[in-house]
Amino acid sequence: MNFNNKVVWITGASSGIGKGLVEHLSNMDCKLIISARNKAKLEAIKLTCKTPENVAVIPFDLAEINNMKTVVETAVNCFGNIDILINNGGISQRSLIVDTDISVDKKLMDVDYLGTVALSKALLPHFIKNKNGHFVVVTSLMGKFSSPYRSGYCGAKHALHGFFDALRMEHQKDNIKVTIVCPGFVNTNIAKNALIGDGSLQNKQDQATEKGLTVSEFSKRMIKAIQKEKFEVYIGKKEIFGVYLKRFFPKLLHRLVIKSDVR
Repeated sequence: MNFNNKVVWITGASSGIGKGLVEHLSNMDCKLIISARNKAKLEAIKLTCKTPENVAVIPFDLAEINNMKTVVETAVNCFGNIDILINNGGISQRSLIVDTDISVDKKLMDVDYLGTVALSKALLPHFIKNKNGHFVVVTSLMGKFSSPYRSGYCGAKHALHGFFDALRMEHQKDNIKVTIVCPGFVNTNIAKNALIGDGSLQNKQDQATEKGLTVSEFSKRMIKAIQKEKFEVYIGKKEIFGVYLKRFFPKLLHRLVIKSDVR
């Protein structure tokens, strides 16, 4: 698969991985729809693209799941079609379970899981009608194994794997593809914007995130995985081996994660 003449919709496009994807894809022969909550940031990113006329801005909040049908109608009307939806928007968490108010767990599920699912379900009839479409879902290695201080985040990311694996099976007959992308540590502001136990922002970077892949390198690898139409891909440094340790040596992974105390 290549991106020539494709319409690609990216959520969480105002910063981090989403912004990196916009930068790379805007140099390819495709049209982009970029979404996040902050319209001003999206408009500024649009102006940096090679052909701004091929970039549409649709701001919306993933937590407002009842608005998704309207959002999808607006998106389809931008260029008359959507070929690829990259579900990248979301939030993270850094707090112990005992210190985390249930409202924080709910917000993580509302944004990271239900928001992504609601948007994808609203777009699904369009893909079915066209007998073509590609859902790309940015989850996390935390969707494959867990780590302390991220319980709600892990729960939401695990849930995405369950839902989109089922969607892939149900709609293979409609030529609808699903690629699940599991990032390890990527040097973005995800840790700074992570929620702590009372729902406020952590407002500080962590060493593991700062030492992670650059956004540019991650974006290039992710784009290649989409082009290859992979079912699932792990992108990071040595942390990706946690997936295999979880499968074959779960007790060893347990000891290593506790010893590392990665926050």
